[in-house]
Amino acid sequence: MIVTGEEITGLTAVVQRALDEDLGAGDLTGEATVPVDARARARIFQKEAGVIYGMDAAALAFTLLDPEAGVTRNAPEGEWRQAGGVVLTVEGMARALLAGERTALNFLQGLSGVATLAARCSAALAGTRVQVLDTRKTTPGLRALEKAAVAAGGGANHRHGLFDAILIKENHIALAGGVAAAVAAVRARAPGLAVEIEVRNADEIEAALAVGAERLMLDNMSIPELLDAVAQVGGRAALEASGGVTLETLKAVASTGVDFISMGALTHSAPALDLSMILEPIG
Repeated sequence: MIVTGEEITGLTAVVQRALDEDLGAGDLTGEATVPVDARARARIFQKEAGVIYGMDAAALAFTLLDPEAGVTRNAPEGEWRQAGGVVLTVEGMARALLAGERTALNFLQGLSGVATLAARCSAALAGTRVQVLDTRKTTPGLRALEKAAVAAGGGANHRHGLFDAILIKENHIALAGGVAAAVAAVRARAPGLAVEIEVRNADEIEAALAVGAERLMLDNMSIPELLDAVAQVGGRAALEASGGVTLETLKAVASTGVDFISMGALTHSAPALDLSMILEPIG
């Protein structure tokens, strides 16, 4: 993960909020038990196989507390690794290392878990032309990081938010007065963007195709329903399967002929990758 300019400022703010949440007025245990001038070396170990991601955030958790701390990255991000190796080494003031430990691990374990699940899903789709996509079902305030983790693991990013893509759902259609009115309104507002429409059955598919939608989101369809939808569309629009897809069902959904599969689970249900931090006193 490499960030620059405004991204650095944003990441710093996110990590600082996390530190403030954990530390409050100070680390009572660390300040009571560790001499103020004690120095230490911290090593973060990878305890299970997976993809590491989030080192910038983890490093900031330490350097915001000790600006002179030395950080060494011992592993690459975005690559599958077996368990057992050192991921990150930090040398600095012992109190700062202890105070930043949980925040650093929270970021690194959570983001590595997202990247690892994305990698598993991408591997399940190997040999197909189907892309697995993330969604907006992200942790509030951490969307940019979690979507970057998905990409690091080999997944693809859907829209970042409500501002960068058009996706017309059933509530939009109901409030706009119909699918034709909704499409006309969004084309007038954002003429350069492709229109995607959520559909649930054959009638809605035909209505979406009739107004020229470039992409259809096939919502919570079974495998037979997806097969029927692919045949009905016949290449007239790109197709995205969405709703309830898991790592176990991914390959079957891909075999129906859809172009994309979106999975909220990539971000809202990815298990954290198991990492641990060990400290040792130095000089």
